[in-house]
Amino acid sequence: MSWGSPEFVIAIIAISTCGWLVNNWIRARHGYALEDEWGGKTGPRDSADTAQLRAENAELREQLSHFADRVKVLERIATEGSTRLAAEIEDLRK
Repeated sequence: MSWGSPEFVIAIIAISTCGWLVNNWIRARHGYALEDEWGGKTGPRDSADTAQLRAENAELREQLSHFADRVKVLERIATEGSTRLAAEIEDLRK
């Protein structure tokens, strides 16, 4: 294959295009601004859906921490001796 052959030119164009696509895919995956074909940057859009998802995510994180506390209590109850648990229940009934 010579330097001026059509196959070489097509191979260079294909390699450049694949590199550009991989670069933009990696940038989009990590939240960076993307390059368009003229070298300009386009940032990610922050829509109402994104805000709603962020609010739902915060709510779910709060629920998760609440359930983590409950699991700690249940683990403590499961690993303690039965006599101490019975005594605590009787103390709560009084």
